[in-house]
Formats: sequence, structure tokens, C-alpha cells
Amino acid sequence: MRAMLEGNRVSRISVRGFAVASATAVTTVGAVVGVASGNTQPAGDTLEATAADTTLLADIPMGEQAQVQVSSLAQQAEAQAAAADAAAKKSAEESARIQAARTAEAKKAAADEKAEREREEAEARANRDAVRSASSFSAKASYTVAEVQAMARQMVPADQFQCFSNIVDHESSWNYQASNPSSGAFGLVQALPGSKMASAGDDWQTNPATQIKWGLNYMDSRYGSPCGAWSFWQANHWY
Repeated sequence: MRAMLEGNRVSRISVRGFAVASATAVTTVGAVVGVASGNTQPAGDTLEATAADTTLLADIPMGEQAQVQVSSLAQQAEAQAAAADAAAKKSAEESARIQAARTAEAKKAAADEKAEREREEAEARANRDAVRSASSFSAKASYTVAEVQAMARQMVPADQFQCFSNIVDHESSWNYQASNPSSGAFGLVQALPGSKMASAGDDWQTNPATQIKWGLNYMDSRYGSPCGAWSFWQANHWY
């Protein structure tokens, strides 16, 4: 009977699993068989030893059980926080990489734009340096259209020549002696009145270079450039 009671006492759930309950059941059966066969060895000693070696969940105070559960939850929270921190760090690093790439691209675009602007300015300076003045041409009694155009190519900056030529084509067809009897406009660029061109030289009536000089100065001062004057002319058919 004592063996059966001892078996019932150790049949409670063990912290290490259900192995203790099974061991107790086996021990109990062995004790009963021993008694039936006349075995005089006390079964209680064996059961006491088995129970003494086992820590039962019921033997752990409730407060300590709660501490174990809280500790487990805290570990899970720490693991989740660490994972979140790693993800945030990776995201921040990726954002920083993208921003750095964009910044580098913007700097490159700005540098390219600056280089292009400097190139254009250098080209414009070279064009201005290559421009001849009106006084550098020898005076002649008359000039062909081809000669007048050649003068203009040497006096007007290369990047502005086509616009200048467009205006002269429409105003005088490159005839430096063209005159408008109704308005009094005169010359290649049809200055109105023609005497305005005297500011560029006293030979304004006979020298195409003087007329080109005056026309170029007029377009630059009023429209910024021959191309600016041509844009206005296209919209208004006068300048």
C-alpha cells in the first residue's frame, strides 16, 4: 500500500517533462510485483530516491514561475528590437547611398553645365576677338553683294551672323545703297533715317562696313544681339 501511495505522490508533472510520471508508474508496478512474489526489499526506498532527484513544477513557487515567463517575454522583446534596429540601420544606409548618388549626379550636371557655359563664353570671346572693325577695310567706289557679305562675316560674331543675314535679306537684299522713298530708310539695315548711321562713320552712304558696324551696334543695344533682333522681326516684321 505504501508503494502505491508513494507512486501517486511522484506522479505529478515534472519540470523536465513527463518522464518522471512514467518512471513512477513503472516503479509502482515493480513494487506490486515484488510483494506478490515474496520480495521483502522495501519499495519505498526506491520511490523516495526517484522523487528526491526530480524537481517538480508544483514545487517551484508561483512568483518564480511568473519571473521565468517575464524573462522569456523580455528576451523575445529584445530579439525583436534588435531585428528592428538592424532593419532600420539597413534602410538608413540605403537611403544615404541613394542620396549620395543623387548629390553626385547633381554636382556632375552642374559641373557639366558650367563647363559648357565657359566654353560658349570662350567661343564668344574668340569670335569677338576675330571681328574686324569697319576701318580695317579699304574703301572702294562700289561693292558686290558677295563682298558686302564677306565684310559682314568678318565683322559679325559667327554665332550671330545668320540672324544678322536674315534681317539684311529682308530689309535690303544686301544692297548697301537701298533706299525707301516713302519712309527715308537707307542702307543694308534700313536705318530710319539713314543719317543715324553717321554715328558709325561719315562714309555711311558709301561704305558697307560702316553700315554693318552701325546695324550691329543697334541690334546689340536694343535687342541684346542680332538673334534677339531677328526674333523680334519675325513676330513684328520690323525691328
